[in-house]
Amino acid sequence: MNTHHKIHRSFRLILSSVLLIVVTACAAGAEPASTDELVTSSGFVCPEPNPRVEFDSDKVNIFTWTEYVPEDIFDCFGLVYGVTVNVDYFSSNEELYSKVSLGEDVNPYDVIHPSDYMIGVLIREELLTELDPAQLPNMANLDSGLTAAYGESTKFIVPYQMGTQAIIYNTETVKTPPTSWADLWSPEYEGRIVAVDDSRVIIGAALLTLGYDVNDTDPDHLEEAKQKLLELMPNIRVFDSDSPKTPLVAGDVDLGIVWNGEAFLTQTEDPRFEYVFPKEGSIIFYDGMAVPTTAPHPDAAYAWLNYLLQGDTNWLTLVDYPYTNPNKAALEYAKANQPEVYEAYSSSPITNTSAEEFARGHEVIDLGEALLLYDELWTEIKQ
Repeated sequence: MNTHHKIHRSFRLILSSVLLIVVTACAAGAEPASTDELVTSSGFVCPEPNPRVEFDSDKVNIFTWTEYVPEDIFDCFGLVYGVTVNVDYFSSNEELYSKVSLGEDVNPYDVIHPSDYMIGVLIREELLTELDPAQLPNMANLDSGLTAAYGESTKFIVPYQMGTQAIIYNTETVKTPPTSWADLWSPEYEGRIVAVDDSRVIIGAALLTLGYDVNDTDPDHLEEAKQKLLELMPNIRVFDSDSPKTPLVAGDVDLGIVWNGEAFLTQTEDPRFEYVFPKEGSIIFYDGMAVPTTAPHPDAAYAWLNYLLQGDTNWLTLVDYPYTNPNKAALEYAKANQPEVYEAYSSSPITNTSAEEFARGHEVIDLGEALLLYDELWTEIKQ
């Protein structure tokens, strides 16, 4: 398997002028690691599996989003179980689908991380294994109030993170702050926007400015959206789903259509940035972990899922990739052991998004064959 190394090594962030997150121990103020503890190259002390899941495979192959799962958790899983962890990264649901839909010769993965509408597509096409709840005791760590949004898909999906996709801008360099999706068409923003390379988000934003639903399949409405997006293209300097915060922090662009986790990291590095929920409503997403029907090592997949669901491993997402986290055990662990991390997460409306804001948002869903209309539109726009 070709293991790509697009992901940036977890760089522990300074969350405020008085806060330095130290991850060389599992708890704040913990003693140095003893000689019998397993420690990653960054100095993180690996928690023991709880519960420990026995399996026969000697490896696990994981396909996930770039900058989404803390590398220390990958490393720890390999150390505590003595197995090889192979990780590949993708940048869009479409890229994920192109691998998963072509069978085991092209899709050698044991765990994949589909998002929102793609979850429905993979279930509909019978590409995901129905999960055995008895092998996933750590599902109990999830907040049922948040995971209710996943509905019946939890038969196939372990909820991971969720969040919003909205607008971020530099308060010092942007003279007219945006308050809506429609504002992004302003000539003032020419060549100044980074956007996630996600057809459903960008097309959805255009549909919302026209007064239509983000899941609209009317060909006439989609043609209107295409023309609208052609007008927007001069304002978009770059599409980037790998690390959209990078051009923002570097000063290459001043505004972005980004995920809330990327917005939080951007604001942490540069407090001049502000995240705005558009008045038309943000576009919300729900991400999960699944086991493909072609998985060569499903026993290792269950062990991995349980380990990632542990509170004492999952809390690292609050530092590295802080989206809205439905893992109550992770939040409880951080509150008790890493209070600064917990406070930074819980006090931010970017990450700890209110229920009201989620309710105002728009969820993209599986459109069946009508997805082809979106694919064609997106190809034309990108060309």
